[in-house]
Amino acid sequence: MGLFDRLKERLKKTREAISDGIAGLFKGGRPIDQALFDELEELLYTSDLGAVAGEVCAELARAHKRGEVKGEDDVRKTLRALLLERLGAARGEPRFDTKPTVILVVGVNGSGKTTSIAKLAHRFQKQGKRVLLGACDTFRAAAAEQLEIWASRNQSAIVRGPDGSDPASVAFDAVDKAIASGADVVLLDTAGRLHTHKNLMAEISKVQRVIAKRLPGAPHEVWLVLDGTNGQNAIQQAREFTKELAVTGLVVAKLDGTARGGALFGIQKALNLPVRYIGTGEQLELLEPFEPEAFVDAIVRPTLEAAR
Repeated sequence: MGLFDRLKERLKKTREAISDGIAGLFKGGRPIDQALFDELEELLYTSDLGAVAGEVCAELARAHKRGEVKGEDDVRKTLRALLLERLGAARGEPRFDTKPTVILVVGVNGSGKTTSIAKLAHRFQKQGKRVLLGACDTFRAAAAEQLEIWASRNQSAIVRGPDGSDPASVAFDAVDKAIASGADVVLLDTAGRLHTHKNLMAEISKVQRVIAKRLPGAPHEVWLVLDGTNGQNAIQQAREFTKELAVTGLVVAKLDGTARGGALFGIQKALNLPVRYIGTGEQLELLEPFEPEAFVDAIVRPTLEAAR
């Protein structure tokens, strides 16, 4: 099964909202008019495209006036192009130019952060990388235990400290062990903090400073995990994190369980941060490198079922 087919299956709810919704607008051979564009804009808003919904519909209406958009196929083709413009180029997998490459992973409680780290570890190991996990969420014993379970399943090395210990100290030890053992990648799990807690944000900044002392240039990536079911609320969370941290990329989790996958477009518009991976299920394998073309096709291309 190719990437498009996998995403079509796993992004079913967003696909039904957008692609099947477009088919519904044209039922009965309905002609294109402003009312149709207004309904399309509403449809896109319900999938959480936010301001992007109005922008693309305005461009579609102008293209229609120029005689470039004459029917459903033209609407889909033009919408696809407009959405791709807003996502930018695919970033692909990390290059791991530095050994070890240190990736700091942050996010709010319940975002899917720890599970995403396990999936990343699994993916990188499948690529032949030696992965070490750092359990820097020392205030919630369950978080470290969960990461330890994932590490066992992945057969990854893990560094964790006593409950309540200094997260920066655990991060330092994890990087130190990675250097000593020849690990290729270090994934550091931080406390699942609320973005409004300034002291916890300061703690992450401390983690960054401490590991940079052990390995200049680290962390090499700071990835923010967002819950795809939060839609536009995820954008506000991301804004708060980027005020405090130099976030380099996003991992959007739980996209299989929501019809609000359109929030990716709003995230790109608001933050201009690359989406590196998307989570499309609970299993370790269900983490996809973000490919804009496959993603847009999976939610915009027509289906035989919708055309009936």
